[in-house]
Amino acid sequence: MEDTPRSETVSTKLHAIAEQAVRYPDTVFTTLMHNIDVEFLFEAFRRTRKDAAPGVDGVTAEEYAGNLGENLRSLHARMRSGGYKAPPVKRVWLDKEGGKKRPIGMPAFEDKIVQRAVTMLLESVYEQDFHDFSYGFRPGRSAHQAIGALRERCMELNTRWIVDADISGFFDNLDHGHLRDILRLRVNDGGVLRFVGKWLNAGVLEGQELTHPETGSPQGGVISPLLSNIYLHHVLDDWFVKEVQPRLQGRSFLIRYADDFVVGCEYESDARRVLAVLPRRFGRYGLNIHPEKTQLVKFGKPGSKGSPKSGNGTFDFLGFTHYWATSRRGYWVIKRRTMRSRLKRAMKALWQWCRENMHRPIMEQHKTLCQKLRGHYQYYGLRTNGTMLQKLYSHARYAWRHWLSRRNRKHNITWEMFEKLMAKFPLPASRTIHKNI
Repeated sequence: MEDTPRSETVSTKLHAIAEQAVRYPDTVFTTLMHNIDVEFLFEAFRRTRKDAAPGVDGVTAEEYAGNLGENLRSLHARMRSGGYKAPPVKRVWLDKEGGKKRPIGMPAFEDKIVQRAVTMLLESVYEQDFHDFSYGFRPGRSAHQAIGALRERCMELNTRWIVDADISGFFDNLDHGHLRDILRLRVNDGGVLRFVGKWLNAGVLEGQELTHPETGSPQGGVISPLLSNIYLHHVLDDWFVKEVQPRLQGRSFLIRYADDFVVGCEYESDARRVLAVLPRRFGRYGLNIHPEKTQLVKFGKPGSKGSPKSGNGTFDFLGFTHYWATSRRGYWVIKRRTMRSRLKRAMKALWQWCRENMHRPIMEQHKTLCQKLRGHYQYYGLRTNGTMLQKLYSHARYAWRHWLSRRNRKHNITWEMFEKLMAKFPLPASRTIHKNI
């Protein structure tokens, strides 16, 4: 085999699968795994992140790449012979604010390559089936596109009511049996299904304890986002387009990002029908719509014909609170601001970081604080969100000065002294990144 894999050969294979999926939307694919050869695994390796922590075998990406050709040939042979066994996922817990922790799954690097290869095959099929209103974990799509599309649909379709839904613990409760059945509707390749089964049953290793969850997507797995999208495409997206929308009287839309979605309706009666049927639909597939976090929101353009007579509500989606307000020219527009809980969390994190790192050199503190602020602006920097961005910037200044003053109890830093420091080490001011969303 050549030292440099021919990625164009892999691309040709994937393109041929995609074309067939478009041409025959009702075809069930039964032979896909034969496309995975050593060159295909080379391309999967190239597309796999190399900077993540190692899994249960302790092998890093750098170590695996040290003898890449032989490793991939061996991997391919084991995959073809049925000798490949998916290792359990290593689980560690990271600290969150409030003393809470969140689990992180770390698959073995070689397993990531296999998952990436199968993901590439499945994406070639399902990317042709997925609807345009699905934005999460898809090539060339982003949360900001979903936020922009939501605003456009509300404005264009005279939306007056929003069904703001919440799926309880989707990634932990995804039903394995239903997932297999859904996959078989489009991809009934025995090899693909066996590998998916291996990952679903691989288990989770926490310390010395190995558990095998009966529900949920493979934790930390490369293939998990795609499997989740396939599941919700069947449970929600396709069902909404084919069965729900034709039965509604007015115009409607669905916007989904991973397991976070909203439904917009022109008429209240339609919105209430959707709200009533969602729990039953999700219940058929082992999922629950959270009764307290799911709500019906009045959201018509103020003053427009047929809009709700009482005041509009607000709803949250992808970290932003969406609400109606007047523009500088006096027109009614939909604006977005950082959710208060997200802003509070960001402020608390900055405060905690300044406290824990107050004895580090000023230059190092400044560099990290700049990175944190720019990262926040990069996501939340919408043109209508300036006030919330400014609040975080002001809080960062206050927190930094406060904890720098605690480095030496006898040497309090006044605001005048801090301004001189800021002249030398300025923090990035709040700024709008996404001006057209």
